[in-house]
Amino acid sequence: MNKISNIQITDSNPDYELLDSGEGEKLERFGQFTLARPDPQALWHKRLSADEWKKADGAFTNSWNMRKTTSDKWQIAFGGLKFWIRPSSFKHVGLFPEQAVNWEWLRSCIEAGRKEEGGRNGSGESAVGQRRTGAVPDDVDGIEILNLFGYTGGASLACAQAGAKVVHVDGSKVAISWARENAELSGLEKKPIRWILDDAHTFVKREVKRGRKYAGIIMDPPAFGHGPDNELWKIEESLLPLIDDCIKILADKPLFFIINGYASGYSPVAYENILKPLVEKFGGRIEMGELAIEEGGRNGSGLSVVGQRQTGSVPDDAHVNYQQHRLLPCGIFARWSA
Repeated sequence: MNKISNIQITDSNPDYELLDSGEGEKLERFGQFTLARPDPQALWHKRLSADEWKKADGAFTNSWNMRKTTSDKWQIAFGGLKFWIRPSSFKHVGLFPEQAVNWEWLRSCIEAGRKEEGGRNGSGESAVGQRRTGAVPDDVDGIEILNLFGYTGGASLACAQAGAKVVHVDGSKVAISWARENAELSGLEKKPIRWILDDAHTFVKREVKRGRKYAGIIMDPPAFGHGPDNELWKIEESLLPLIDDCIKILADKPLFFIINGYASGYSPVAYENILKPLVEKFGGRIEMGELAIEEGGRNGSGLSVVGQRQTGSVPDDAHVNYQQHRLLPCGIFARWSA
């Protein structure tokens, strides 16, 4: 039997919308401002007119060209968190909206782990349920998560919000400062998050020697890059040794392991194959597929009906006709869960 494609889809919400895409570009609204920037995946024709695209508050070619009335940075609410949007070099703005579906998946994995622990507080209430009522204590223990290549903190904040302790590692001092600002903006600055400026593999090697263990590992490795001390990262050479050492620091009964990819050029099947040893060692299951953002919006939740179906939050008989709505491919993922 052929597998049905697993496409995790992020929809619009009040503070984010993919307005149009095509001809190598995308037009997005982040809060009150619209930005146009390159996207090589957009091979089709644009739907909006050239005049509409010219109305963007900022456009990136070799650098950003911003209107004088546009702020240098501004706040938005997205995926249950808050972020500073700041147009920076190499077209990035501090947020990858397609990751919202993974944040919700991470929250659900942590919730399941907290339930298995008995809630730690004897109430029988899950950590996510406590999170929603503001009752999760800052000194939670038992579930510690490692986020490698953590960027501006979306996954780290989602895990901390769900009641886990988090170690956030990135090789960029700017990215870590930005992530800490997002934590404060989201009201999570007092949560147990360790912010580590380091090369990902260098840090993991030290954790192996220390005998540290993690219930879950998140990574979003680039195709190419350098660590803070100019350590070279080439995914075709560096990824497997990193994965091997990461497996050594997984807990005896881990909750999850997730790999994301954008510009590496690999199939999600390749990432699925990387994670198969986890099934052999721990059991569990692997999901793999693509991440995408839908143009326009329908339900305003930040997660489209198709995306919700993949996470089990809408019934299978819900009517979905997403073929009428264009999707912008935004990367691949493979994720193992116990």
